[in-house]
Amino acid sequence: MQDTIRHNLDQLRNHSGKIIITAHHKPDGDAMGSTLGLYNYFKNAGIDSSVIVPTDYASNLNWLPGNDDVRIYGDDMQACDNEIKNADYIFCLDFNALSRINQMGEMVSDSNAVIILIDHHQSPEDFDNERFVEIGASSTCELIYRYINTHLDSTLMNEKVGQCIYTGLITDTGSFRFSSTTSKTIRTAADLMDLGVVPDEIYRSLFDQNRIERLQLLGHLLSNNLEILEEGKVALGYLTLEEIERFNIVTGDTEGFVNYGLGIAGVKMSALIIDRGPLVKMSFRSVDAFPCNIFSAENFNGGGHKNAAGGASQDGLEQTIDKFKSVIQNYRAFL
Repeated sequence: MQDTIRHNLDQLRNHSGKIIITAHHKPDGDAMGSTLGLYNYFKNAGIDSSVIVPTDYASNLNWLPGNDDVRIYGDDMQACDNEIKNADYIFCLDFNALSRINQMGEMVSDSNAVIILIDHHQSPEDFDNERFVEIGASSTCELIYRYINTHLDSTLMNEKVGQCIYTGLITDTGSFRFSSTTSKTIRTAADLMDLGVVPDEIYRSLFDQNRIERLQLLGHLLSNNLEILEEGKVALGYLTLEEIERFNIVTGDTEGFVNYGLGIAGVKMSALIIDRGPLVKMSFRSVDAFPCNIFSAENFNGGGHKNAAGGASQDGLEQTIDKFKSVIQNYRAFL
């Protein structure tokens, strides 16, 4: 645990400028859960803050308390830049490098604000003034809960804060299925239920709101674009740009697709490669010993966690698939 937090609740209350809360581009449940969890907490504490995220995000997160107050950086860059420039504090949640917030990274880097990093990813870059980081924690949302309990005032948490934090817990742990789930994670979930969080309501809001196009694309992927490699230990799925456009896919629709490969008996590592136009994006998931983060960093300009990572390539879809099939052979010792 890296805990260098120096500012307490009274200091945050007495600031003269703005508090900005941000997360990585294309924010997922943990990113939006942590930002809005902290935002709602600050509201309860009488602290004015703004949530600014680099890009849009999946519609199944729009129900989160405070969602209507979220601002997308790309929609109003000048106004957002002014807020960042005049901020006293910038909370950077669920990312370990300023490149993960795209163009916002330059403004944050140039800001005179105190930058507070709360994250659980490996190898965080040195861009912050204070940090609350635990590599390998289940989620940034779990760390937000612990940050509030350790450095702020836990009595100001309520059901809205709990709903946001619980969202990050279940999305980043695969509903508590992944190996990152610890006894601390489960205790956090129990404490959130004591605040009034109803797990089945959150689950339905997140996972039972599918567009028909999403399910049709998933069926197409599993039926036509899924290969089993390395004697049944690796699942490789892929989607072309034409398929993405044909099924009218929007942000968040392919979230979780990569996990289906791990549901096949004997598979230890699952990959999903998607042609997104100028870039080919990749998601990697694994069980047991396979190091997705190392595999991604060494071959596809990416990183993440041991059992969950992402990457990108400019080589085109076919070349990227061929490269994957070639380099995966170098990691047979982990399969």
